[in-house]
Amino acid sequence: MTLSVDDVKRVANLARIEISEEESQQVLIQLSGIFSLIEQMQAVDTSHIEPMSHAQDMIQRLREDVVTESDQHILFQSIAPQVEASLYLVPKVIE
Repeated sequence: MTLSVDDVKRVANLARIEISEEESQQVLIQLSGIFSLIEQMQAVDTSHIEPMSHAQDMIQRLREDVVTESDQHILFQSIAPQVEASLYLVPKVIE
């Protein structure tokens, strides 16, 4: 994809970025380099490559889903200012 200085100025205008003539030339060179890298990456044949979720082939170690702590809600609610039906009562903040 080829860009012109007018394209750079148009994109800068759409992005509400003020850009001088010298800056537009520098940005044109940088964007052209980026687009050439993208073209190189698109030229690579990836049809035989399997998609992966991570760059390294890893398996996550999982642990058993078991309860490790006992139910202590009665102990915790015993020090609460107000409790009703096993729920904490708090003052109304929004009217």
